[in-house]
Amino acid sequence: MTKQVLFIHSAGPQNAHEGSDALKGSLVQQLGNDYEWMTPPMPFPEDPQYAQWKAVLDESFASIHDGVILIGHSLGGSVLLKYLSEEKCHVSISTLCLIASPFWGVDDWRREDFVLFEDFGTRLPTIPHMYFYQSKHDEQVPVTHMAYYAERIRSLNPRLLSGNDHLFQDGLPELVVDLKKLQ
Repeated sequence: MTKQVLFIHSAGPQNAHEGSDALKGSLVQQLGNDYEWMTPPMPFPEDPQYAQWKAVLDESFASIHDGVILIGHSLGGSVLLKYLSEEKCHVSISTLCLIASPFWGVDDWRREDFVLFEDFGTRLPTIPHMYFYQSKHDEQVPVTHMAYYAERIRSLNPRLLSGNDHLFQDGLPELVVDLKKLQ
């Protein structure tokens, strides 16, 4: 049986070989035909607004089924957490994978429309498997953001990676291994 994946890309240009394109392509290739991918283009990725991205998530969540895997890259992960902690989710989620996602409202990350409620971690639906992948020396999203999430989501499995990758254009083998273990 195929597993459904909803992949939400990062901010910034999303053309071929930009943004989350190479990461998503690598994941699709490495995970193979056992996965059905939904990768909606998010509006205005170079000037994202939460309300516009939420509207796309509303449409996407209307067509996913129980046991879905959610993957959010950078801003995509932040948006998924905000959505899941503020909206009623009508399907079960088997796995949530966050990749180098910023924690809005700290340091210089001050976009009010992306800030989470203080108690967002307690507002999330039950998700059996939650992972956060972060490069130790990511130059775009500091590693401290992973720690902020881990403090607020007790069941989060942080995966601290060596290097400085943010876009993961050569793939993310740790995520592939984690998903394949769950099959």
